[in-house]
Amino acid sequence: MRRLLAGWRGDPRIWRRGIVLAVLALLLALVMLVHSHVPNAIGNLGSLTETFLPWLGLLIPVLLVLGLIRRSATALIAVVLPAVVWLNLFGGLLTDKTGGGGDLMVATHNVNADNPDPSATARDVASSGADLLALEELPASAVPVYEKALASTYRYHAVVGTVGLWSKYPMSGVKAVDIRLGWERAMRATVTTPKGPLAVYVAHMPSVRVKMEAGFTARQRDKSADALGEAIADETLKRVVLLGDLNGTMNDRALNAVTSQLRSTQGAAGSGFGFSWPAAFPMARIDQIMVKGVEPTSSWTLPRTNSDHLPVAARVKLDTSS
Repeated sequence: MRRLLAGWRGDPRIWRRGIVLAVLALLLALVMLVHSHVPNAIGNLGSLTETFLPWLGLLIPVLLVLGLIRRSATALIAVVLPAVVWLNLFGGLLTDKTGGGGDLMVATHNVNADNPDPSATARDVASSGADLLALEELPASAVPVYEKALASTYRYHAVVGTVGLWSKYPMSGVKAVDIRLGWERAMRATVTTPKGPLAVYVAHMPSVRVKMEAGFTARQRDKSADALGEAIADETLKRVVLLGDLNGTMNDRALNAVTSQLRSTQGAAGSGFGFSWPAAFPMARIDQIMVKGVEPTSSWTLPRTNSDHLPVAARVKLDTSS
């Protein structure tokens, strides 16, 4: 480093070099700073940016190295701005907020309709010790396999369409939640825990696609998210848990109808970003555990199964009176 900086002394061009790098750094900071204003009108570009927003931080060290190579003080100073913006957005996720305790462990997993070994996947997630387990993307042909594999761990369960909830505690009020798809991919149940009733929602939002001719296509996902948000807003119980594959991150404005009402357990009590998809190289957390009226104490991802998603889990404290 000393050798690299030695040639900078007395060089007046260190302020004139690297103007392009400085402009790129400022543009990067601007995109992160006003990401919520990036328009969705063209290919849902805004949602696409917000889905992978944390990864824009990788450009910061690249610009830093290029600034050093170019021996540009202007570029190096400019790089400070996107670094500050990124830390303001995501710095809190870099610390370990995991705590102990909690009354209830919950987990959710998109098991993949083409899962080659559903029984093994069921055993893997059941071994986590979760009191409540939500599964998404359940093909009708595989439901009996999951029911058999989970029967010894969970006394109660319900399957609605392609989603299901397994519980160690009694369930009632099971019903489909209309997310405006024309088929059932969301449900609600009341779980009677030792600490009282808990409203549990399980949802699998429609998939999004990145297409060359249409960009980030997510119109149906967005409509379904609005419908789910309306259902949660009408919930009469004070304690609510949402488990599922939302096909979107907490930063994605298209999920505002949901995220504005609930807290992410990962953001509140996790360590790191908790990316869950794709399982081979997780790049985004689209599998969510969100709560209202309960306190998250810890949140984490579970080991990989035969699915293309990682299971995610959390512990929550139901009694928040103390």
